[in-house]
Amino acid sequence: MDYVFAPMPVQSLPVADETRRFALRRIFCVGRNYADHIREMGFQPEREPPFFFTKPVDALVQDGETVAYPPLTENFHHEAELVIAIGKAGANVAVERALDHVYGYAVGNDLTRRDLQFALRDRGRPWDWSKGFDRSAVVGTITRMLGQALPGSARISLTVNGEARQDAALDTMIWNVPEIIAALSASVTIQPGDLVFTGTPAGVGPLKPGDRCAVMVQGLTPITTLIGPKA
Repeated sequence: MDYVFAPMPVQSLPVADETRRFALRRIFCVGRNYADHIREMGFQPEREPPFFFTKPVDALVQDGETVAYPPLTENFHHEAELVIAIGKAGANVAVERALDHVYGYAVGNDLTRRDLQFALRDRGRPWDWSKGFDRSAVVGTITRMLGQALPGSARISLTVNGEARQDAALDTMIWNVPEIIAALSASVTIQPGDLVFTGTPAGVGPLKPGDRCAVMVQGLTPITTLIGPKA
């Protein structure tokens, strides 16, 4: 088949102990899923239904890459996140069956133009330009864990130049992994290749050119990102 221009290359992630790669389809993100982060953003936490936003698949950044400081911001933030890799399609998935759709997990960093996000939020406008910009979705190697959950006691943490910024247990999420999958699948049919960022704990903060940002989740492969000069 002939195309007007070349189709976009398939975006994919490595899988631990596998030669095959995990081809990506879509990237979903959960907003406000840790109570302490909700408070630092100026809101009171409630167990309201989770809401989602998206990032383009070609916003993917892999471990060890450099991300240029993006345009349209003077307040560029890190957000450490656990990422779910979906391995089985489903719609209206029951919470009790949600883990059946898990292929595995990875470590993520939801890079955010915070000043732009606040400006959009205050005007009641979508967050897209603050969240879905070029090279805004850092994701590491996927650990295959078919149908399993990580221990709630596992910790997620982030450092900048070796200084601790974020640290929390996964069981402090307001909505856990099965509940997130169930809620997402009530709105869209989840498909193999989908990624779901599950929210960030308190301690989000600014990055500047020259910073080295590392994110860890116990039991998974960590990621490191270098922040380059302004784009």
